[in-house]
Amino acid sequence: MKYLHFVFGVIAYSAFFGVFLYLIGFVGDLYVPVSVDRGPAAVPGVAVVFDLLAVAVFGVQHSVMARSGFKAALTRIVPPVLERSVYVLMSSAALVAMFVLWRPIGIVLWDVQAMWLREVLWGLFLLGWGIVFVTTWLLNHFELFGLAQHWRNVRGVEAPAPVLREPLFYKWVRHPLYSGFLLSFWAIPTMTVGHALLAGGITLYVLIAISYEERDLLRFFGTGYADYRRRVGMLVPGLGKAKA
Repeated sequence: MKYLHFVFGVIAYSAFFGVFLYLIGFVGDLYVPVSVDRGPAAVPGVAVVFDLLAVAVFGVQHSVMARSGFKAALTRIVPPVLERSVYVLMSSAALVAMFVLWRPIGIVLWDVQAMWLREVLWGLFLLGWGIVFVTTWLLNHFELFGLAQHWRNVRGVEAPAPVLREPLFYKWVRHPLYSGFLLSFWAIPTMTVGHALLAGGITLYVLIAISYEERDLLRFFGTGYADYRRRVGMLVPGLGKAKA
């Protein structure tokens, strides 16, 4: 059975990897058939409803399934080794649902004309995704996406105890993964109302998610994480430090 679990983990990881690559194209309106600015047409009022629903599906899935209470309930239904892979697979489904539900709103808020500035913004867009990718490895990429759990299960090895660390980006911000996402969603040369709605919705989700995540981290790591919050900014270096 543990080998079947491993296969499920590989399938969940592969699905998420493919969907994540599509997300980059979706946000940047690059090389994909349906994106934040290209897709099924709808009048603006209807489009706003669809788009808010799309962001809500993503936000609720990521927030609810990430909570310790939901994880405890889920592992009463599926083996604990599958918990992370189920989360990863459902995250893929939530992103696909967002792509399907999305209705572009093409009203332009800004359109940068200077070529050098457009290139700077595209550079920041790519930098943001690069920060996201590197941060997954700082966190332990294969643990984050469920494969490490299956590998330990196959080998019969116990998971090491979590340790509070501050590698690379974590010395400057507490949530570099979210910082990278926000940079990529907002650094765009041509910003439409639809894109701004997506970026704003994701920003709101990030702020809500951080409040829940930090509550869990404080409960788990105690004074060590409390001290970390006082020393290091939340999303931007030096900003968002917790009060002493």
